[in-house]
Amino acid sequence: MAVKKNNNKANNVEKDINYYKKKFWKVFFYGLGGIMVFFLFASWGLFGSMPSFEDLENPDSNLATEIISSDGVILGKYFEKNRSQLKYSDLPKNLVDALVATEDERFYEHSGIDGRGTLRAIASMGTSGGASTLTQQLAKQLFHGEGSKFLPFRIVQKIKEWIIAIRLERQYTKNEIIAMYCNVYDFGNYSVGVSSAAQTYFSKAPKDLTIDESAILVGMFKNSGLYNPVKNPQGVKNRRNVVLSQMEKGHIITKDQKEKLQALPITLKFKLESHREGTATYFREYLRDYMKKWAETNKKADGSDYDIYKDGLKIYTTIDSRMQLHAEEAVEKHMANLQEQFFIEAKDNKNAPFVNISEAETQRILKQAMKASYRWTVMTELEKSEEEIIASFSKKTKMKVFTWKGERDTIMTPLDSIRYYKHFLQSGLMAMEPQTGNIKAWVGGINYKYFQYDHVGQGARQVGSTFKPFVYATAIEQLGMSPCDTIVDGPFMIRKGRHNVTEDWEPRNSNNSYRGMVTLKQGLANSINTISAKLIDKTGPEAVVELTHKLGVKSEIPAQPSIALGAVDITVEDMVAAYGTFANQGVYVKPQFITRIEDKSGVVIYEPIPESHDVLNKDIAFAVIKLLEGVTESGSGARLRTQGGGSGDNRWTGYPYMFTNPIAGKTGTTQNQSDGWFMGMVPNLVTGVWVGCEDRSARFKSLTYGQGATAALPIWGYFMKLCYEDQNLKVSKEDFDRPPNLSIKVDCYTRPAAVVKDTTAVEQDTEEFEF
Repeated sequence: MAVKKNNNKANNVEKDINYYKKKFWKVFFYGLGGIMVFFLFASWGLFGSMPSFEDLENPDSNLATEIISSDGVILGKYFEKNRSQLKYSDLPKNLVDALVATEDERFYEHSGIDGRGTLRAIASMGTSGGASTLTQQLAKQLFHGEGSKFLPFRIVQKIKEWIIAIRLERQYTKNEIIAMYCNVYDFGNYSVGVSSAAQTYFSKAPKDLTIDESAILVGMFKNSGLYNPVKNPQGVKNRRNVVLSQMEKGHIITKDQKEKLQALPITLKFKLESHREGTATYFREYLRDYMKKWAETNKKADGSDYDIYKDGLKIYTTIDSRMQLHAEEAVEKHMANLQEQFFIEAKDNKNAPFVNISEAETQRILKQAMKASYRWTVMTELEKSEEEIIASFSKKTKMKVFTWKGERDTIMTPLDSIRYYKHFLQSGLMAMEPQTGNIKAWVGGINYKYFQYDHVGQGARQVGSTFKPFVYATAIEQLGMSPCDTIVDGPFMIRKGRHNVTEDWEPRNSNNSYRGMVTLKQGLANSINTISAKLIDKTGPEAVVELTHKLGVKSEIPAQPSIALGAVDITVEDMVAAYGTFANQGVYVKPQFITRIEDKSGVVIYEPIPESHDVLNKDIAFAVIKLLEGVTESGSGARLRTQGGGSGDNRWTGYPYMFTNPIAGKTGTTQNQSDGWFMGMVPNLVTGVWVGCEDRSARFKSLTYGQGATAALPIWGYFMKLCYEDQNLKVSKEDFDRPPNLSIKVDCYTRPAAVVKDTTAVEQDTEEFEF
């Protein structure tokens, strides 16, 4: 009996084992099947949308549009997020090695999911670290971000991450995945991607990053908010040292290298990329406005609009970054110097910076400025009354103001700040290749952060005597005159009724003196008003207006004789294009600033077609050039060649210039010294410079500092000195091309050098006085 009981017991145990085996495998296979179905449903998008094949092929990377100079430098970007695209070949090896060693040491072994790391994370319940591979982190960055903290949802998102990671591994190579990951990570301070981060934190291209700099950026991949080099340098140093230890562990660097690098301090060259700061700020804003209009007429293949803030376009411009920096330096140096003199003169002026205007006119200017201010806009939106708004402008407040020695914290009323900013002299400079129309430098003002008005393409100002060459060119073309022909400089009047004149018009020279018989070359060199008036009387103002428009000037020009003295508002851009026609043998070429636009894949989507037309024959254009050379040989621009100085020479920034090469140029000064101009040309570069205050009633009191030869010419001289020193720019010092078989006499009698030097000494007295 006992034996039978034992057998039954054994049989029961065996049955129990088989039962639990079946139960186990049943649960196992059901569970496995459930997981497979769960993965399948997730891949179909039943738990939320999944990226399609097209999404994986072209992930929405929200790329910044880059503005690229003709010499390959990124001038700036348009972005909502400052993100730039890099290829794997653009990444430094030390950064890639540090990234793999720190974030995913088995990156090159797995297919998107690290099984060993996942099992370790499950077994330790996450206490030994996460198991996300670089590919999974990329999937997270591209398609759903950080995700939910609610566990069930987090599990679903993790599974979706795995599926997307596997698909990414099938779609892209390992190197492409690393490049994509480096392009999408947000490093803070408006910097998305390694390219932007390298520029923001170290002011260099990614390929130039050192090992410790790469380790800093790799350390930030863990948490860029916490490990921000600007806000938390000690935390960043600790994290950087962890990365360096991982690099040693991966045999990327030696122990000695690690210890030396870990001992280094955190050294930054932090520069926040901003639309209002950096190189070519005024040009970039002008280009932004152009691109908005361009997008209206240039569509994508599917008919949708381009977005310059997200589509990662590459705009290749004609601007030369080196020449642009030289131009900005020239404007900065001279304007800071000239501004000192302006403030000195303003000390004795109770209504500074305004000169000889009534109290009513002063109040009109100030109220207009108040209404244009940001404060007025905000308070209007808050439904404040006009009386309340005006009263707020008289209450002192803390503010940061612009000075030429840097920003300064101060306390003043908003109304006082308006008057303070009205003191500042502004400037506009544009340089262009006359043969191609390519704009090489564009400086629209003195500081875009504080003064947004663009004095190159946006602001037209009275041009003074820089208009006179258009009158002389008309006379040469219409009357068959030459630079060597003579004309009497004496009192002259155009009677009422002639040339649409409503009153008798009698132009006078600036010093109220007359020279008698002079050549046309002498007349333009010394900017003699009566000569210009006599010439326009002979040609008629209509002929001058017609030629000026052919030269590319878009401003409305009245058919009045007074235009001979420059009573016309024209932009710097149009003046440079017009003068460029003379340097280009009479052919007008429309200024251009874009060479091509590419999409984010490098496909050219736009190339402008150059616009040009014949205006003058070669002989006439060259005759005008010879006239303009006379200005810098013996006239109001002769200080470009001298070293003797003169009245106000302490404000001739960069003097002496001592140029010996051929230069065609013209100074210009308008009524009451409100505007100072200089147009200067060498064979392959024409540059225009304007200087003046925002309001024409804010000005210098005398010609000594207000004339074009003091206010604007030094910027041109300083700029050209820098260009000539930079031999890579290849700015010409040669003669202007002389047409073969020239039919116009241009080689006139030249006075001795000593006389030329004397003329230079009294140049300020021979400058024009227009009205």
